[in-house]
Amino acid sequence: MRTVLKAVGGLIALVLAAAVLLIALLTITEFNSKETEAVAVTAGSETRDLAPGGTLSVLTWNVGYGALGDNADFFMDGGKMVQTADQARVESNLSSLREAISSLSPDLCFLQEVDLASGRSRNINERESLSPALPGYASAFAENFKVMFVPYPIPPIGKVDSGLLTLSSLQISSAERIALPCPFSWPIRVANLKRCLLVSRIPLSGTDKELVAVNLHLEAYDDGAGKTAQTRQLADFLAAEADRGNYVIAGGDFNQLFSNVDAGAYPVYPDRWTPGLIDAEAFDSRFSLLMDNRVPTCRSLDQPYAGADHSQFQYYLIDGFIVSSNITVNTLETRNYNFAATDHNPVYMEITLTP
Repeated sequence: MRTVLKAVGGLIALVLAAAVLLIALLTITEFNSKETEAVAVTAGSETRDLAPGGTLSVLTWNVGYGALGDNADFFMDGGKMVQTADQARVESNLSSLREAISSLSPDLCFLQEVDLASGRSRNINERESLSPALPGYASAFAENFKVMFVPYPIPPIGKVDSGLLTLSSLQISSAERIALPCPFSWPIRVANLKRCLLVSRIPLSGTDKELVAVNLHLEAYDDGAGKTAQTRQLADFLAAEADRGNYVIAGGDFNQLFSNVDAGAYPVYPDRWTPGLIDAEAFDSRFSLLMDNRVPTCRSLDQPYAGADHSQFQYYLIDGFIVSSNITVNTLETRNYNFAATDHNPVYMEITLTP
């Protein structure tokens, strides 16, 4: 018995030592960024100029790191899966996404959850895989999830390197990553997302004003304080740009419903992930908060979509745009791709910059 107890004690000590070592290693290698830092811009070979009075199209789409197709559920949403796609399925999802983006052919394309080198997406560089959908476009990329090894759950998520990708048929003069508040404390923080805004600045012909394009993916799983702090920082940033007379578009996965949008067609069922609510009054009157409620922008990952009863499925409205008052919205439409390649539908918008 004494020998058994010693063996058990030794095993427990070994596990604790390994856990301490892992936390220490993750702390040392934690992804930290400055509050604001420049992002490299890849120049486009076929970019065009834009002036006030001009029109353009904008697309936002959370691509689910190429691994959240209709076969997938996910443990954070009440499902069972951690690794949700083999290499063939990731490549198939990415091919479908490229085809759809190419057919929509937006002037500005905001993509979220684009992996560079992650075990969950079989270490495929998705920036390189998705960019050819819009050949000749300029691009900018900002990381928001970079962890050498995410140790939970069992089996663990493993290595993640992921972020936001903006593609533009318009010349991008500069881009920057603006850090958003992280609601998690140490040690949870070291293996979690570090949310940010990817801001691309597009010069406008005949004026000193800019089109400021903001790609974003806000908090999903905090207690609400992080969402509030991130929304406040976003509202302040957009207001400051409007004060300068710039044209402003913010688009992406807000992980929240806008209070001015009726989501009654998509009730949240008990024990399902519940999105936050962004109060439209948190933004001044120079901005419009836009979501198309005719088609859901996201589906729950508590179960696979393929083979499920779609009439009783959990749907959400959490993707959309915020635009300044000097922009006229001509078309706003969520395109229904039936969540085949990702757990989100894309939102497409056509706009005119008011002279």
